[in-house]
Amino acid sequence: MNPLQPAFDYLDGCERILARVRQTQMGRIAQAAAWCAEAIARRGLVHLFGNGHSRMAVEEMWPRYGSFPGFHPIVELSMTHHTQVVGANGQRQAMWIERQEGLGEVILRNFVFREHDVMMVFSTSGNNGVVVDVALGAKRRGMRVVAVIAEEYARLLPPGHSSGQRLHDLADLVIDNCAVPGDAMVEVPGVDVPVGPGSTIGNTAVVNCLKVLVAAELARRGQPPLVLAGAWKLGPEASTRRFEDAYDDHRDRVKVVYGG
Repeated sequence: MNPLQPAFDYLDGCERILARVRQTQMGRIAQAAAWCAEAIARRGLVHLFGNGHSRMAVEEMWPRYGSFPGFHPIVELSMTHHTQVVGANGQRQAMWIERQEGLGEVILRNFVFREHDVMMVFSTSGNNGVVVDVALGAKRRGMRVVAVIAEEYARLLPPGHSSGQRLHDLADLVIDNCAVPGDAMVEVPGVDVPVGPGSTIGNTAVVNCLKVLVAAELARRGQPPLVLAGAWKLGPEASTRRFEDAYDDHRDRVKVVYGG
């Protein structure tokens, strides 16, 4: 066997995910982008929630180069700070915490939401206590809920929440990141289970497709977003000003969620 074959198999899996996103999800992504653009154009917010490794999708949306204000990340370190692994702030605690019902509502209680806001929830399984709580709480507050899940996998799982509902049961719109059930994709000889998860690839594609469509719609409305860009594109002084202006815009947009 080619010693590089497992890596090629992983890349093949990534290509299948991207092809499926292109072939099956663009209509859903376009609908979500329309809702997000409408909220942002009205000085509302698109709230982003993800726990576990789904935090990466939240950070991919905002703030990073090529992104813009209008998105409000909601990430709890207790469920996402994975690099410690064991000991204080370890994985055992994080995996236990994310299953606890009621925590999602405690998190939402920190913020003031408006009905024209949008809540996007990222979760590969769509089935742990906190993400279902967040979706339930967002619905009670009148927000549209967009779920980004591994749909085939999520629909195989029995409900884990006492409500009997899963994230995709609650969402107004479901976007499939097209990851395979169990997430990992590559069968490696001598290894008993697959290696190499694909949900990060799917989530990143979904996030950036949505992001560019939101930017296009805002520009069409005459409200082009303040996109973060480096000195190589704008020059050092203009880049610094752009970051400051974008952060100020974010501050002004999110102050309402803290009662400002």
